[in-house]
Amino acid sequence: MIRICHMYPDLLNLYGDSGNIIAFIKRCQWRGISVSVQEISLNDQVNLKEQNFLFLGGGSDRELNLTAADLMKRKKELKEAIEDDLVILAICGGYQLLGQYYLASNGEKIPGLGIMDFFTRAGSRRLVGNIVVEVSIDGLPVKLAGFENHSGYTYLGSCQPLGQVLSGNGNNGQDGLEGARYRNVFCSYLHGPLLPKNARLTDHLINLAMKNAGSNDQLRPLESEIEDQACQAILNRLGFKGITR
Repeated sequence: MIRICHMYPDLLNLYGDSGNIIAFIKRCQWRGISVSVQEISLNDQVNLKEQNFLFLGGGSDRELNLTAADLMKRKKELKEAIEDDLVILAICGGYQLLGQYYLASNGEKIPGLGIMDFFTRAGSRRLVGNIVVEVSIDGLPVKLAGFENHSGYTYLGSCQPLGQVLSGNGNNGQDGLEGARYRNVFCSYLHGPLLPKNARLTDHLINLAMKNAGSNDQLRPLESEIEDQACQAILNRLGFKGITR
């Protein structure tokens, strides 16, 4: 059983981010892996240490301010769960919340959870468009396709990037980096949503969540040839050939 915690689905679902949960669940069910989903909103009770996979989506400033205040109450428990290898996917605003702070255009420094070593500042232009990123999964290079739309510019400290930008802007449009990684935490600006477009990453997260749940079972392959063709079709439209799976 994989226990899934969907944080703030009523507030953080910008650009169809909840599709990431759908893709994760379906790829488990198609393999006969049982899952349970707990949707958590403001002030709801949840034991984060009992979860195996947690998802944070993106939202507007109002929604992010509300969820940031709620998450701050859960900071200690969330940090302990991360150190115990809870698997987390955080997209856009959810990504920014895990950092040190957000520097607004008026100079106001809005504190983040401070769980990961990066900060975000308001940018001079919005970073919008299709994006391709090369990441390492199980030591192999894998190309991820997605769509980005953010005015926050993120700069990494000691944490590792999710991957290298091949086409698009990524964290800030300057250093060629996209997203952030720490233990089993995966942060990204890729909307679209990310997981339905990138089956290899979805399966990697499922595998990590299974290990967190105490299972050493290997994932049964699905329709890998069809998936490769679908992923390649997306990358072809973006001008990339020969994906690595």
